[in-house]
Amino acid sequence: MFRIIKKSLKIGVVTGQYQKGEPAAVPVVPEVKKKAGLFKRSFAIREVDTGSCNACEMEMNALMNPVYDAEQFGIHIAASPRHADALIVTGPVTVNMERALKDAHKQTPDPKLVIALGDCAIHCGMFKGCYAVTGPVERHIPVDVRIPGCPPRPADILEALSELRNGRP
Repeated sequence: MFRIIKKSLKIGVVTGQYQKGEPAAVPVVPEVKKKAGLFKRSFAIREVDTGSCNACEMEMNALMNPVYDAEQFGIHIAASPRHADALIVTGPVTVNMERALKDAHKQTPDPKLVIALGDCAIHCGMFKGCYAVTGPVERHIPVDVRIPGCPPRPADILEALSELRNGRP
């Protein structure tokens, strides 16, 4: 145990080592902010993987660890789309996941937000032209917010979710 602690103290913090001053570049339009204004205190999200490489899921999982701790901002992961305020969709929509995505969207109560997370969800990324991909998320369900990146940094995801929850202009 002491060997691990000694190694951790020697290496230091390895997450969140990003350049200061880089813009997050997640524009949120006023109509979406008005819709998101209903979720002032807590914001339950349901993550739907529609065929990605799992890099975006790893970044979503990092939001809940002690470094980023999205729970302190009132952002929670919902186990069911029926209990969610927003769907976060990662990856391009594949043939096998198209129906599941539409079902999850239908089961999410109104008013719902749909967030396309990562380049693959926004414009198919490296999977563009693949025989199993039916297109980006926006082709199947309406998307309110797009968070670009391959994968997006946890800080950018948290900033976009906090901006939605707070309804900042």
